Amino acid sequence: MAYNNKVIGIILGGGQGSRLYPLTESRSKPAVPIAGKYRLVDIPISNCINSDIKRIFVLTQFNSASLNKHISKTYHFSFFSSAFVDILAAEQTIDSNKWFQGTADAVRQSMHHFKQYDYEYALILSGDQLYQMDFNEMLDAHVKANAEISIATLPVNEKDATSFGILKTNDENVITSFVEKPNKELLPDWTSQVSDEMKSEGRNYLASMGIYIFNRKLLERLMENPDTIDFGKEIIPQSIDTHKTLSYQFEGYWTDIGNIDSFFEANLGLTDDVPKFDLYNQNNRVYTRARILPTTKVSGTKLDRAVIADGCIINASSIERSVIGIRSRIGADSRIKNIYMMGSDVYQTLETVTNKSENIPLGIGERCTIENAILDKNCCIGDDVKIIGGTHLEDNETEQYCIKDGIVVIKKNAIIPNGFSI
Repeated sequence: MAYNNKVIGIILGGGQGSRLYPLTESRSKPAVPIAGKYRLVDIPISNCINSDIKRIFVLTQFNSASLNKHISKTYHFSFFSSAFVDILAAEQTIDSNKWFQGTADAVRQSMHHFKQYDYEYALILSGDQLYQMDFNEMLDAHVKANAEISIATLPVNEKDATSFGILKTNDENVITSFVEKPNKELLPDWTSQVSDEMKSEGRNYLASMGIYIFNRKLLERLMENPDTIDFGKEIIPQSIDTHKTLSYQFEGYWTDIGNIDSFFEANLGLTDDVPKFDLYNQNNRVYTRARILPTTKVSGTKLDRAVIADGCIINASSIERSVIGIRSRIGADSRIKNIYMMGSDVYQTLETVTNKSENIPLGIGERCTIENAILDKNCCIGDDVKIIGGTHLEDNETEQYCIKDGIVVIKKNAIIPNGFSI
């Protein structure tokens, strides 16, 4: 069944995104570039569009300029369609003059916008997760069960369970209890009924994915209480006993892009022969800004598990298990391994690139060795630079780079001089 006229999508942009710093130093979390040519926000928006849900709000409050620009240039629908993707930034109103205090508070402060539309169900999503889901299947389960709230849940193992909100259900998948990030000692009492495949992998605990469906009337009533500011910590636990809350089990690939390490691994995972996140699925396309870029040109480079976006000029010696973003330039005899290079926003003139005596051009220079690193947008890395990330490095930050969990993050617009070494 199609629910396109009965549903609005609400994507939560999150807070300051401090765990993804420095990638969030000058942009909001949903605007962080991913997979060489996309932004994080493209994932939930694409899932909505593929599910024929085309009335979408993105709620944000920090560094939203680049996100606004991306969405305004990307998501255009017919003049004769009711479809839209709108940014709702935190704003001062008669009722509130505060920033969003949590996920539920963000929805509460934006309710006056939602009430202008005719809808029966609110689909609430996170802006920093990587997955592909048909929301119509979740909506079908919600409607058939006559539920008031539905939560998408993911079977997880014992190690991961302590990092999530864990729930238990009855035989009809109705949630009967919920605990936020339980201690390991409590876990034996929190196993749930999962498929045989999940059991074989030791994934016996149901974790909340932070994806919710609320009936409109209930959501509006719950949002009248200003004391509850978070869905996972307050709204959901408080609603289980009083409102029929359904668990919708999802067994596909899903990852929370919560910190630099998970962001790094999610991107490099795209280089696998059979990646868990499938960018090549015709039925689950990931949409993004349609740029008019030339093809990528590669000369004399050995490529092994490399994902390379449009408009790159590559003369490297080798690129291994790396994602190379749009308009990237890599000079001759450079060796690249385990890096995510976000690319550049513009091309420089040929004169600027070749006249190295006056500047260090965008991209990676010649004879460089770079491993275990993230290169943010518009980095200028000189010749003979050596950057080797790994657990041997301590966490550190300078004006040009940041080291987190052994991953070297070269900051946006950073200039790394010739011969520099980490």
